[in-house]
Amino acid sequence: MKLAAVILLLMGVVACGDDNDGGPVAITLVAYDSFPKDGTPLNEALQTFTDDTGISVDIVTAGDTGTMVSKAVLTAGNPEGDVMWGVDNTFLSAATDGQIFDGNPSPVNFGDVCVNYDIAWFTDEGIEPPDTLEDLLRPEYRDLLVVENPSTSSPGLAFLLATIDEFGDDGWQQYWTELRANGVEVVDSWDSAYYERFSGAAGSAGDRPLVVSYGSSPPAEVVFADPPVDTAPTSVADQTCFRQEEYAGVLRGSKHPDEARQLVQFLLSEPFQREMPLTLFVYPVSDNVPLPDVFTKYAVISNNPHTMDPDRIAANRQQWQDQWNEIVLR
Repeated sequence: MKLAAVILLLMGVVACGDDNDGGPVAITLVAYDSFPKDGTPLNEALQTFTDDTGISVDIVTAGDTGTMVSKAVLTAGNPEGDVMWGVDNTFLSAATDGQIFDGNPSPVNFGDVCVNYDIAWFTDEGIEPPDTLEDLLRPEYRDLLVVENPSTSSPGLAFLLATIDEFGDDGWQQYWTELRANGVEVVDSWDSAYYERFSGAAGSAGDRPLVVSYGSSPPAEVVFADPPVDTAPTSVADQTCFRQEEYAGVLRGSKHPDEARQLVQFLLSEPFQREMPLTLFVYPVSDNVPLPDVFTKYAVISNNPHTMDPDRIAANRQQWQDQWNEIVLR
């Protein structure tokens, strides 16, 4: 009996060693394209997680949020990683309907999606920038706005939802018909819209002075300016904003669910949360994290943002996306 027990114990040790190749566990964090892979305080915070737990974290980016969620739905139960970062409230219903998570995801940050504008362009042209969604239909803003496709981009979907909230179930279609007639440009991702088509982004050769971006984009322009600047070169039309919340969760089918849950808990902790404002340019969900001065000075958080109940988004998202495609991309 003693010999049998020893054999069983040794078999268990060998099995555990084979599962982890005899070394520390490595897990994969799947995120949207703008999540940094290295070289930032956010990555340094992740390294402290590894130092404390022995769990190493590899980062895989999977496109804009809509593309990332679509890929995760196709691989649900057999995911390309262990934790997903950055599913926002506009795509959360697609993620939950697709059963990509093991349990409920946790909110990790928030912010506003808003129309941003290039201050110098409007000053040079002697034109007042827009204040509202309705303003964007005026002839002086013809061919000035670039937006993201709401089927592939979370800020694009957030902007579509803002227009539905503003103009209602029976009015948003006409709004987009008129916006299309006024020369709106559509691209697939936020990166393309902001860094390639928007004239106000540092280093961009774009010629569109209006872009759907974030209320926290202006402080990013200050932080990364080369040479340094004393004030933000961009600003925000705060009556166009939609409140966005982002979530992280363990992917169903993760080979290391316990370690993945440890990582999700770390993403909610103060050491990680405090690095988000000047790395991802979002607001932390933790109330214990002070905001940097440059963030509070130039970021915009709307006092009255557009919002929408997640159940309403879930019930109508696909229909609205299909209608938008028919109106704008036909």
